[in-house]
Amino acid sequence: MARVVILGAGIAGHTAALHLRRMLGKQHEIVVVSPNSKWNWIPSNIWVGVGKMASDQVVFPLAPIYRRKGIGFHQALATTIFPEGTAEDERPQVEVSSTAPGSQGQTERLWYDYLINATGPKLNFAATPGLGPDGNSLSVCTASHAAETSKEFDALVEQMRAGEKKTIVIGTGHGMCTCEGAAFEYTFNVEHELREKGVRDNAEVVYLSNEYELGDFGVGGMSFTQMGFTTSSKTWTESLFRERGVKAILRAHVQKVEPGTVHYEQLDGSEHSLDFDFAMLLPPFKGADMKAYDRAGADITDRLFAPNGLTKVDADYTPKPYEEWSADDWPTTYRNPSYPNIFAPGIAFAPPHPISVPRKSPNGTVITPAPPRTGMPSGIMAKTVALTIKDLIAKGDQAHAHTASMARMGAACVASAGNGFTRGSAAAMTMFPVVPDWKKYPGTGRDQKGTSGEIGLAGHWIKAMLHYLFIYKAKARPFWFLIPE
Repeated sequence: MARVVILGAGIAGHTAALHLRRMLGKQHEIVVVSPNSKWNWIPSNIWVGVGKMASDQVVFPLAPIYRRKGIGFHQALATTIFPEGTAEDERPQVEVSSTAPGSQGQTERLWYDYLINATGPKLNFAATPGLGPDGNSLSVCTASHAAETSKEFDALVEQMRAGEKKTIVIGTGHGMCTCEGAAFEYTFNVEHELREKGVRDNAEVVYLSNEYELGDFGVGGMSFTQMGFTTSSKTWTESLFRERGVKAILRAHVQKVEPGTVHYEQLDGSEHSLDFDFAMLLPPFKGADMKAYDRAGADITDRLFAPNGLTKVDADYTPKPYEEWSADDWPTTYRNPSYPNIFAPGIAFAPPHPISVPRKSPNGTVITPAPPRTGMPSGIMAKTVALTIKDLIAKGDQAHAHTASMARMGAACVASAGNGFTRGSAAAMTMFPVVPDWKKYPGTGRDQKGTSGEIGLAGHWIKAMLHYLFIYKAKARPFWFLIPE
């Protein structure tokens, strides 16, 4: 009998848990640890944030799903890993602190044969003074954040209906953020709703981003070839901004957010202030705050985690100039090199470097998007890790590890630009691979046959369909596994 403990129940953790339960016999134990009692389809939070969906349409309780599937569930926060066990118990263990109502933070240790760290990101609002719902800006990072943001948006619309002029700022709240796609989506959903509600003329909509140019999205931009014509995601995105009358401020690092004012530095070193009436600014990510100790009690946190708290895996972390970056730097199996029974798919793994070109201001401020690892890539990585663990259990330590490098992986993204069955739109994009391979695809870094972009009403229908498909999949309804990651 083997026990697999999974930390986190987001896209990566939940996907791994369901696939492992499907693949492994009942004699093997699957245990999920998550501080949250509910699963959230995060891509639809942007619709909650403009009042087009209720928060209960994007979340559901995890415990009933896990009871039905025979998966153990602990509503708890993982705090410490003992990958070598302890003097009292030689089995590898993880210490967790309960977050269930009435538990008063009780701790326990769970032993494991295999550990999947799928804790995802810690929303690092503290990286920018005044950023976030506890500060002076709004968020759509969680369903509850998005519901509160929707209330603020409704109040703003009523003020505009009364004839007041308003400035709306949406974007990234730090120079190293990684959610440019979500900021883009929320910007155009807000702009769309303003038009639908008849108050667009009373609003200036400003997109504030750490991207070097529009269309970067943290992946260095893309080139599309359609009908013999090649265009860039920059040109494609700029045309949408012009069409919708959205102002873009790029190459920006938010220094602090005061009530009604955001202060930012740009890549040229200049500093600016922008007054706002409504600001939704996304935070940078960091890893979960976990420690690690060896059997003797020595701190080995740096063997498992990078300084930002993300888990070290089979990537090449050797510092090297941008010109020497390679597709081969990226991990393939998501195993920790020191402890190969520990895996970290999705946002939890530490990338070797950004995908976008690294840049600093003359003041030394890093203003470069961090690489996205959400949605489709997270699901693919999680299933790949599940397949590897299944084979390790069946065949032993010499079993072949399955691979899913982001430099060999394609991805599809549907970015909403406004919700509505007949008047909505979305940008549907594909790229192959996610991480450019300049040796294999000189000039663009990606296969032009697998990289495309198109915007329109059909994209919105696809986005809406995916919402319901992935809720169905996450609830492990009949034949859920036939829906691809």
